[in-house]
Amino acid sequence: MPWSQTMPRDQRVQFITDYLRETLSMTELCDMYHVSRKTGYKWVQRYLQRGPIGLEELSRKPRVSPNQTPAERVAAILEARRHHPSWGAKKLLKILGKKHPRWSWPHRGTVCEILSRHGLVPHKRRRRVIGHPGRPTTQILAPNDVWSADFKGQFKTNNGHYCYPLTVSDGYSRFLLGCQALRSTSVDEAKPVFLRLFREFGLPQRIRTDNGVPFATNTLGRLSQLSAWWVRLGVLPEFIEPGKPQQKRLRFTLHLFRTFRYEGCDEPA
Repeated sequence: MPWSQTMPRDQRVQFITDYLRETLSMTELCDMYHVSRKTGYKWVQRYLQRGPIGLEELSRKPRVSPNQTPAERVAAILEARRHHPSWGAKKLLKILGKKHPRWSWPHRGTVCEILSRHGLVPHKRRRRVIGHPGRPTTQILAPNDVWSADFKGQFKTNNGHYCYPLTVSDGYSRFLLGCQALRSTSVDEAKPVFLRLFREFGLPQRIRTDNGVPFATNTLGRLSQLSAWWVRLGVLPEFIEPGKPQQKRLRFTLHLFRTFRYEGCDEPA
């Protein structure tokens, strides 16, 4: 059988009901409900003053907190904030300490809480979260169906400049279409490389890349200037899932990478 549960309010109502019947004394009534006489008289007093609402559970929140910031200090903090709307708690405490050196000021975090409580801290607009389409599902059945493009890391050359090798390969034949050393990952550096590959090998149907610059951004559709240019040419960009580089199917042999790094990248083009 199910457990029988009684709420504290129901017990108080039953206690008052038995009290109003006047069949038991207060001592006998308190012994039956396992409460002290002081508690029994307290419930009766609440019922006589407020009715059944007085039997509800009251808040145990303290009326006065010993650690509460005094009202004059709170007013001084708010006044200083209104004079300097762009200042934070650190700067406000500095000028308030000079203005009232004998006052003990609260901690920096308490000042931030006071400002936030009074609506003096502007809430930042939540950044729009751009969803990801998920794992690429395009079938690669012929050359130029899908190209894979990626920047294979960066390293410093002998002349002190960083080299960013842009590699482009065909997803069907795994043929390395291009491997160009660039000075940065900007669109102005990468666009001439793709323009040369389009003229030499034709336009692919899709280009599969990661979600970094210059291939993608956090805008709607994740289109960057480079990928938007591909769309205008009739090439659809395709993005892998974050943290899944194996989805690009781009193989770059270690021997070719060593040759490119130590022989062909002293002066990036």
